[in-house]
Amino acid sequence: MLKTPLEIQHALAERLKARRVALGWTQQVAAQRAGIAYRTWRRLENEGKASFEDVIKSAVALRCEGGLEALFPQPAATSLDDLLKQQAVSAAPPARVRARKSHQS
Repeated sequence: MLKTPLEIQHALAERLKARRVALGWTQQVAAQRAGIAYRTWRRLENEGKASFEDVIKSAVALRCEGGLEALFPQPAATSLDDLLKQQAVSAAPPARVRARKSHQS
C-alpha cells in the first residue's frame, strides 16, 4: 500500500520517539547526543519536521544510520556498459578527496 509523504513523515516521527524511549533517553538527552536544539528534537518527534541534516544527526545519535544507506539506491544497470560506468563511479574517490590531493601535489 502506498503511503503519502505526510503518513511517512508521521510514521518516522513515531519510530524516532519509540527508539528514544527504548533507549531510556529524555528528549533533552537525545537532542544533546544528536547535537541539535531541544526544540528541534521536539518538533521532529511531534510533527516529523526537521532539516535533512538534523534527521541524519538524529539517526546517528539513535544508532540507526545504517538504514540511511538504503534510502536512494543506485538504479539497476540495463546494459554491461551501464554496469561498468556504475562500477567506475563507485570506485572513484569523492570529489573533495580528489580536489585535496590535486592541491597537495
